[in-house]
Amino acid sequence: VQLQAGGGLVQAGGSLRLSCAASGRTFRFSGMGWFRQAPGKEREFVAAVWGGSTYYGDSVMGRFTISRDSAQNTMYLQMNSLKSEDTAVYYCAAATWLSTPVRSDHIYDYWGQGTQVTVSS
Repeated sequence: VQLQAGGGLVQAGGSLRLSCAASGRTFRFSGMGWFRQAPGKEREFVAAVWGGSTYYGDSVMGRFTISRDSAQNTMYLQMNSLKSEDTAVYYCAAATWLSTPVRSDHIYDYWGQGTQVTVSS
């Protein structure tokens, strides 16, 4: 299974949409999520979608929206009102089995290669 996502460069206050598509798999993941890691910092939970429920990290609540097309095993992250502190490498992740806590990176089985998001001030 491979996960691929796209990032980019945007100005502060702007918007960007990340997408993550899974290939090589014919059945649904239980959950999918986004994590990010800035230079010199630990990997941070951003958002996750499990069934009909969505979860967000405190720093992105109200600005980011996660969605998923389960039939296509595709996930999106709409990022609005971007700030310079959102600059990081963003990783998409997917979990095969229902597990908790959804904010923990340990429960995700598959990871994308990471995509750079840079917010210029």
